[in-house]
Amino acid sequence: MRHVLRSAILSLNPRLRLFALMLAMAVAPFAASAQVATPPIAGTQSGGVATGAARYRVRVDAPSAIADAMSSAVELIRWQEFSDMTDDLLDRLVRLAVAQTQEAAATQGYFSADVKVAIEPGSDPKLITLSVAPNEPTRIGDVQLTVTGPAVDDAPAGTLAVAKMRSEWRLPRGDVFRQSEWEEAKERALAALAASPYAAAKIIASEARIDPAMHSATLSLEIDSGPPFRYGRIDVQGLERYEPGLVLDFSPIRPGQRYEQQTLDDFVRRLLASGYFASVQAAIEADPAHADDATVTVNILEAPTRRLELGAGYSTDTRYRASVSYSDVNIDKRGLQLHADVRVESKLQSAHVRLVRPPAPGGWIDTLAATVSRTDIENLVERTASLTARRRSLDERSTPAFGAGFFASEEATEGPSRDRAHSFFVDGEYTWRRVDDLVAPTRGVMANAQAGVGIPGLSTRGFLRLIGRTAAWWPLGRETQVALRGDVGAVIAEARDGIPSNFLFRTGGDTTVRGYAFESLGVQRGTAIIGGRYYAAGSVEVTRWINETLGIAAFVDAGNATDSLARFAPAVGYGAGLRLRTPIGPFRFDVAYGEKTEELRVHFSVGLSF
Repeated sequence: MRHVLRSAILSLNPRLRLFALMLAMAVAPFAASAQVATPPIAGTQSGGVATGAARYRVRVDAPSAIADAMSSAVELIRWQEFSDMTDDLLDRLVRLAVAQTQEAAATQGYFSADVKVAIEPGSDPKLITLSVAPNEPTRIGDVQLTVTGPAVDDAPAGTLAVAKMRSEWRLPRGDVFRQSEWEEAKERALAALAASPYAAAKIIASEARIDPAMHSATLSLEIDSGPPFRYGRIDVQGLERYEPGLVLDFSPIRPGQRYEQQTLDDFVRRLLASGYFASVQAAIEADPAHADDATVTVNILEAPTRRLELGAGYSTDTRYRASVSYSDVNIDKRGLQLHADVRVESKLQSAHVRLVRPPAPGGWIDTLAATVSRTDIENLVERTASLTARRRSLDERSTPAFGAGFFASEEATEGPSRDRAHSFFVDGEYTWRRVDDLVAPTRGVMANAQAGVGIPGLSTRGFLRLIGRTAAWWPLGRETQVALRGDVGAVIAEARDGIPSNFLFRTGGDTTVRGYAFESLGVQRGTAIIGGRYYAAGSVEVTRWINETLGIAAFVDAGNATDSLARFAPAVGYGAGLRLRTPIGPFRFDVAYGEKTEELRVHFSVGLSF
């Protein structure tokens, strides 16, 4: 109410504003509640100087959290710039400041704060000091979370959602009670249940019972789950260029399927990643009357079909980079996509063209691609070319893929000799992702298995190629996270000669074994490092998050590539770095020491390399 009065008063002319302010100040003592408050830590704030007759400034001596809350809650602080201030109004503001400061302190968990107001005599402008003495904070003594409705007995969907809500509760016993965190905890608990089939869940009772004498808070929250929801029809809105069928082919939703917020989020992510759309919003109609046949409304803003991008950058792996890319996502007016890009880097130059069809019914994406590249890394110059066709599932959590292609390569080390090889290669792979977040996981496991064959007679040498990769994340408390990674690979053949370099292994760099240069670990041939038939690497990393976005990490990496398992010797690197959460995944800045080279190297990368 006080905020509404302030807004109305400021919109009046000066004379009416003065009269309205006096009236509001006369009424305010009757509207203010007499809650008690509590202690702080230490901080100081100073306000501006007014230009009216009763000029004054306020100094705040309070813990930073309380001082921040006071800046928006205490009228004496907020009205320092009021040009028509009078002595009478200032006196009223000073008398109100104690109760308002106690209210502000209470929102931060201090319900018995000792507040004092002092006016420095003879000061011009008047210096008013608001002091908040620290006392014992109010801590949470008991928490009662109650769920009613069908979810309680609905196994596994309902019972798991209730268990998740309880396990992720943000205000455990012993924490300091703060009003803002109490409100956030209630919203998170409700959201956790509403993300399950119980989309219409609602809070029916909540209470924070404060005992100022005991400095304790008893919290109770009761949520009614409502009925479980099932998907009905999908209503697509906003299309101009494409048919609704194109949108529906990206959908993981099937009519009659139980609602899950995760399924809807996957649908939105697929559409945004497709290149067809600039904005996508999707929501279920959470009306309990239609719980068995709930409509999903998808609002779409189409993206421009053609796009030209110029880029420049730097990475610790391949150094300086310039790139040009062009795309047209509707070259045949039915959603066929063309993507072309050229990259020129210090160690790598490449050109890539691919055609991508819109999803086929059943959720499969087909791609035809052609690539040529040249690399000059560790005294090995490689030239490669490939033409491939691939089919991949849209499912991001259980993703099969398979394809075939023709690959050719030329390697040059010391001297005039050139090693040339080609292969017609057929392969398949499967990726499992069981994590809490596909972009920046904090809990769960990812795994990938690949198997392919260089066909004898269509290749300079027949071979079998196998790769296994896994990564795992789990939290140790709220601020600490452990991440593990392990990769192995093998090319099974009598020798490496005649196998295109695309299929052999080298390692080292930003996302593999830190402490070593990009692809500097492999088989030594003269002064060059060439690819080997066997490969293994692993990593252990611990991250301590300072706040929601910034963390400090320590890690140990090890790995190498070889042509002989008997001579395999992992190179070890270890170090520390900074982590920054971004919308496209974690940004990593690392300093690592390579034991084999006895050198320090700087590495940075962004996103999840899996």
